[in-house]
Amino acid sequence: MIRTITLTAIAALSLTACAHAAAPRQTALHDTNWKIVRIDGKAPASERAAIRFTQDRLSATVGCNGQGGTWRIEQGKLVGGPYMSTMMYCDGLMEQERALADLLGAKPSVDVTGGTLTLRSKDHVIEARRVR
Repeated sequence: MIRTITLTAIAALSLTACAHAAAPRQTALHDTNWKIVRIDGKAPASERAAIRFTQDRLSATVGCNGQGGTWRIEQGKLVGGPYMSTMMYCDGLMEQERALADLLGAKPSVDVTGGTLTLRSKDHVIEARRVR
């Protein structure tokens, strides 16, 4: 009985340590630029699709409207806003424009692995590659 409790406690501590290690630190995104390569599994409709993080602000576009606001990482989630956006009609880009806006507003999980950034909400996923 004591051995089972001890093993259970060790396993719980190990899982907690792994969960904290997996959450990216905010400084990992400071002053970085990312080229969006997938929006909900599809290539972006524009070559200009990108996300930029400064120390306290982010800006993003899928190629037409610009979106931006403050940001921070809390418990592995991108939290920010209010996000502001230009409001032009962009033929062929509106679905991806909405996906980006919805994703940013949904406090997506953040994963930075090597040169890849993944932002994931319940409804949307954006994958980006770091640009130096």
